[in-house]
Amino acid sequence: MNSLWFFEDTNLFKMLCPHKFKAYKKDHDFDAYKKKDYIYFTEDFANKVFLIEKGKVKIGYYNEGGEEIVKAILSKGQLFGEKAILGQVKRDDFAQSIDNTTSICPISVDTMHDLMRNNQTFSFKVYKFIGLKLKKLERRLQLLMFKDTKTRLIEFLDELCAEFGYDCPKTGDHIVIHPYTQKDIASLIGTSRPTLNTLLNELKEENVLEFRGKEIRIYKATA
Repeated sequence: MNSLWFFEDTNLFKMLCPHKFKAYKKDHDFDAYKKKDYIYFTEDFANKVFLIEKGKVKIGYYNEGGEEIVKAILSKGQLFGEKAILGQVKRDDFAQSIDNTTSICPISVDTMHDLMRNNQTFSFKVYKFIGLKLKKLERRLQLLMFKDTKTRLIEFLDELCAEFGYDCPKTGDHIVIHPYTQKDIASLIGTSRPTLNTLLNELKEENVLEFRGKEIRIYKATA
């Protein structure tokens, strides 16, 4: 199963960042953000897209009740704000740094369109990325609306296993080394940290998994 929150095997920063192109290099800068700094807000004008050089960025919005809904947590090499490429005028979500050393490569929509016109492969990858991201976001919102919290956690662990896991040759267990904090995971599955801890301990007692920090072992018999 492809990851719901990450574009599989693609570091767009490596191929898109303007500092790699002579025509744009001299006029190109990176922007630095600390934890909780906003990169853009809902209703801001959508005249740029952004690539993550390092750090992590949370994408989300607030529902009518003022509750924060986290759509994605992105890391190095990933693109966000991409709806501007398709003609979005104002943002319908926010982007916030959740790392103290986040570095962002901003790209104007005009520059992105120039790069896409001049490189067919590049253009194809960008459109593919946007299509997959929208499809995965739709599926994620369906999970949040129609599945109970434990099911959402189990499906999220399945996604982690596909994206960051490998099989232990001695036991056949799945070992997952992932980049998320427990707060990140709780946000992504729409629950609280105490509830997440309770569910993880339940799965541990059921002999489904072991977890320690950012390493999870999913036992072969129940994977």
